[in-house]
Amino acid sequence: MTRPRDRKPIVPIRMLPEPGPTRMLTLITMVMSLGQGLWMALSAIYAVTVVGLSPGELGVALGVTAVLVLLSSIPLGHLADRAGPRTVQLWSFLALAPLTAALVAAQGFWSYLIAISAQGLAYRAGNNARKAMIAANVPREDRVHVMAYIRAAVNATLAVGACLAGLVLVWDERVGYQSAVLFAALCFLVTGLLTLKERAVPPAPATPGAAFSVLRDTPFLAFTVLDGALVTHALLLDLVLPLWVVQHTDAPRWTSAALLLLNTALVVALQTRAARGVRDPRSAAFASLQGAGCVAGACLLFALTDGAEVIAACVLLGVGALLHAFGEIRQAAGSWTIIFDLAPDHAQGQYQGTYKMGGDIGKMFAPAVLTWLIIGHGALGWVVLAVAYAVLGAAVPAVVALGARRAPPAKDPATV
Repeated sequence: MTRPRDRKPIVPIRMLPEPGPTRMLTLITMVMSLGQGLWMALSAIYAVTVVGLSPGELGVALGVTAVLVLLSSIPLGHLADRAGPRTVQLWSFLALAPLTAALVAAQGFWSYLIAISAQGLAYRAGNNARKAMIAANVPREDRVHVMAYIRAAVNATLAVGACLAGLVLVWDERVGYQSAVLFAALCFLVTGLLTLKERAVPPAPATPGAAFSVLRDTPFLAFTVLDGALVTHALLLDLVLPLWVVQHTDAPRWTSAALLLLNTALVVALQTRAARGVRDPRSAAFASLQGAGCVAGACLLFALTDGAEVIAACVLLGVGALLHAFGEIRQAAGSWTIIFDLAPDHAQGQYQGTYKMGGDIGKMFAPAVLTWLIIGHGALGWVVLAVAYAVLGAAVPAVVALGARRAPPAKDPATV
């Protein structure tokens, strides 16, 4: 018999879904993202303008933090499994609030490094636990739809946070920057307190063998590497296209900002629709392949803008951005199902932490590689990148098929 929620799908325009675990998960994530969006948009300027760091010192601090978060991702995920994801999520965000507020008092390199390193570790612990909470509270067949809805809501609140940051930048006063930091800290505090409204999830019992079983799961590790390389496409709109538009096309300078805004709007409007039909690892792998193919096609369209006149460049960039956006949301929908379904119930936290490492490693190397490839080699660089994304996407189905054969059957949280 068809359930009521199947007859009435959630629409992206509505800010919150029907009452239940999904509503609380979405609300918590939106509050968290509001603070995160504000902080992300201001963090670099705050460090240089208010704390007094040089660009070089900021780069070192961010690099050290990234390494610490990367190395601790699996242990922090394992902690969520053993202590219970709600407990870890609660205390992580409650700790994140004063750690963020402490940045108001940071003066100089060392105090800033200590503050953002601790902040980064707390955020990663809370994020790993939040994903484990989704796995524990949402039935398997609904997870991709819930994740799609949450991602659409997150993009909307990130945009609000970025707009608030824009107002702070226009004001450009020290008290404005510090107030923004305190507001972000308040968002994290509310996130932690809202966690108390969620259903408690008991810790997973210890299992025989090594603590970090994910390190022996070769198919999942292979998928983590593939997907970590694929998600570098997010940097195309943030980093590569702004430079490309200015140096290789006759399109107006503001075109890259318009493309980024278009991408955000499409993710908010279409993410839930793009997740339809993704029900199991096989269909999810095909969705990832489709997404990679669309991103590869977008790269080829961007290559055609090299030296193009204004109208032609704008049209090609616009169509390429549309194709890129669909590839992004389709590939994301596939990834969610894969990482949830290939992870055993007792180790969702450490599997989520391992998966995040793939994206972390990709972000460490992608800016330099993509800039060198595209800005340094022009249209040829776009073609090489298109081939690379297509090859990565084509490898996903085989890796996922192997992982699906090895994954143990999971329990439906609705029956637990």
